[in-house]
Amino acid sequence: MPFYEHVFLARQDLATAQVEALTETFSKIIADGNGAVASHEYWGLRSLAYRIAKNRKAHYVMLNIDAPAPAIAEMERQVALNEDIIRYMTVRIDALPTEPSAMTKRGERERERGAEGAPRGDRPDRGDRGDRGDRPRGDRPDRAPRAF
Repeated sequence: MPFYEHVFLARQDLATAQVEALTETFSKIIADGNGAVASHEYWGLRSLAYRIAKNRKAHYVMLNIDAPAPAIAEMERQVALNEDIIRYMTVRIDALPTEPSAMTKRGERERERGAEGAPRGDRPDRGDRGDRGDRPRGDRPDRAPRAF
């Protein structure tokens, strides 16, 4: 059977439990079509690049699927009918991934950074931001005074 990655975005006002229920519903549709959901990943509530149907954020979920094409078509039909889903995309892939996706790895790295206590963007080679007036300007000439 062919392999697919299916990502859907659910409305921001849904609870995480409701998003998990949607995931289980779509998994059942695949199972009824003689397929299987190999794995699913909840990427969390994330900001969108632009507003979609008055939503600025969405719950992201990815499903790795091993199913025949008719099962995928039925799942996409049900996703399109569901008012809680604002976007979705299904892509056929050559093989199912064996390791977590890049989004999941990214979330793990951010949690590790937070555990260390170092704020994000802390650069030891820059020094404190408050000393900008004290550092030499190099070859640049001084600015002329402003005239208001």
